[in-house]
Amino acid sequence: MPVITIEGAKMSKEQKAKLVKEVVQKASEIMNVPEQAFVTLIRENDFDNVGNGTMLLSEKYAK
Repeated sequence: MPVITIEGAKMSKEQKAKLVKEVVQKASEIMNVPEQAFVTLIRENDFDNVGNGTMLLSEKYAK
């Protein structure tokens, strides 16, 4: 059972569904493994929990 792990910013349910669908379709095609065999894990990272250099992303991209 192939496992795909995606880490990124917060997304809407619709964005996650589209991402999972398209990533699994392409991985299935490339690996020649049925789509149903894949498990996809999405980890959403709040900008307060991610640093770039010496700054949190929440500070770097403060509005």
